[in-house]
Amino acid sequence: METLNILLCCGAGMSSGFLAQKARKAAKKRGIAGSIDARSESEVASYLDSIDILLLGPHYASFKEEMSEQAAPYKVVVDVIPQSIYGMLDGEGLLDFAISKLEK
Repeated sequence: METLNILLCCGAGMSSGFLAQKARKAAKKRGIAGSIDARSESEVASYLDSIDILLLGPHYASFKEEMSEQAAPYKVVVDVIPQSIYGMLDGEGLLDFAISKLEK
């Protein structure tokens, strides 16, 4: 996987912003191009045509079905970030998680 476009979604985008930053560093180390950004839930729709995967913060798990329906026409994978990755701001783990979901 040479190019990967990930969007993280949480309330205000603050904690997911730190996680995105760490994941960008991990991607750079691995030579993976693309984008890893964090946005609030209200902004997600405007990014669906340019991402491969939408990852929701654990506290947004209840939005997974709704977001999956929105993302389906764009063939965007939607999943919830495991609490262990989110809580530790584990950029490497997030990257591994995203890649594993896209390979299914």
